[in-house]
Amino acid sequence: MYGSNMSGIESYNLFGEYADLPDVVHCETIEVRSSIHDWALKPHRHGRLHQFLFLDSGHADARFDASEITLGPDTVANVPTGCVHSYRFTPGSTGWVVTVASEVLDEWLAEGEGLRPLLSRPAQIDGNDRLRAVTRAIFTEHEGRDFGRAHALRAQVALLAGLVARGIAAGREEDTAPDSSLQRQFEALVEAHFTEHFAVSDYAARLAVTPTHLSRVMRRATGQPASAVIEERIVREARRNLAYSNLTVAEIAYALGYQDPAYFSRVFSRATGQSPRAFRQQIDTSGSPR
Repeated sequence: MYGSNMSGIESYNLFGEYADLPDVVHCETIEVRSSIHDWALKPHRHGRLHQFLFLDSGHADARFDASEITLGPDTVANVPTGCVHSYRFTPGSTGWVVTVASEVLDEWLAEGEGLRPLLSRPAQIDGNDRLRAVTRAIFTEHEGRDFGRAHALRAQVALLAGLVARGIAAGREEDTAPDSSLQRQFEALVEAHFTEHFAVSDYAARLAVTPTHLSRVMRRATGQPASAVIEERIVREARRNLAYSNLTVAEIAYALGYQDPAYFSRVFSRATGQSPRAFRQQIDTSGSPR
């Protein structure tokens, strides 16, 4: 593992990114890496890797972007690409970390029924016997050298991703509305294109619906119009960069697709009630992003 922090956020490329990943899948125990770091992994992110962490025993104080949570035994954490995360485990904690290349996971999600929006944000779910068995199987397969190993690993990790997405979906209120699939498709498009600043009409055209219908569906599902969902994703990325990088406000604005940093500052201030600089100063003072 090595880290780079050109923007101020540690960005870890594990296992040589691809060179040491058999079929771009890796699995190791929690203790093998945490124990050599005094059971604490400082805030970092992975630019091209998605992770699933199964905490079998013990506890961990964790941060995913701006959220601080405590993970207990039999907990599975979904850690999407780019999510800034950190852990402080109780010594002796056990479990596994499954790492998959983002490009490979994206191929599976493109064929899934609304899996991408569910897995695109950090989340935790309760573990169960099936999730444990699949994760153990991945670890065993990864450690071995049997014929067909790469194919088996891909299949098992695809199953793990589906089960985690199912657990995340089960934790939400059951949505039986006929337009729920439209919501999932829209959220997936926003995740893929939010830095391009598509208008609601652009997304609606891609989804073959009218902008009015799209906003009506999103308001019913989330309480917000489609335009607010787009802005929320941009602001979430801005908060992440303000909290964990050394990029200037102008550099963050450009990275998010804004040509005018002053306009970006107005958008951020309207959405959060704070200017980007005030938000960053608050973090510098408190040491904890909101």
